[in-house]
Amino acid sequence: MLQALTQSYDRAVAIVSGKLPESLALLFVRIALAGIFWRSGRTKVEEGSLLSVSDSTLTLFNEDPFNKVPLLPSDFAAYLTTYAEHALPILLVFGLFTRLSALALLGMTMVIQIFVFPDAWWPVHSMWVAVALVLIVRGGGRLSVDALLTGRRA
Repeated sequence: MLQALTQSYDRAVAIVSGKLPESLALLFVRIALAGIFWRSGRTKVEEGSLLSVSDSTLTLFNEDPFNKVPLLPSDFAAYLTTYAEHALPILLVFGLFTRLSALALLGMTMVIQIFVFPDAWWPVHSMWVAVALVLIVRGGGRLSVDALLTGRRA
């Protein structure tokens, strides 16, 4: 009985550990992380525009707690954040430079955690970090532009 249960478990693990299930899971993870930052980026632009940073965003980045980020002038941080929250999610969805994009979003998350919203680690930022780390470690999977490009190099 125990041996049959163990064999069934091993078969199930083999199925979900295959290349296609892993690639589908990584695609979902890419889309999930991209969605978080894309939606945030869209709140920072003028309604009806693609990338015009709104006056309210510039004001927000000049006020507490957003102006506590060291080394970056507030207006520059507002533009940089807005553009990154648009470009990096697009790269993630396509799976282009997945590891680099996830690393950049991890960096953004840590800046937000440390300087802007230090009380938001659990459960929000810890989940963003976990998802970004999965992509940094595993990459975009076979259903990504990265896989097409690395396939040509090999």
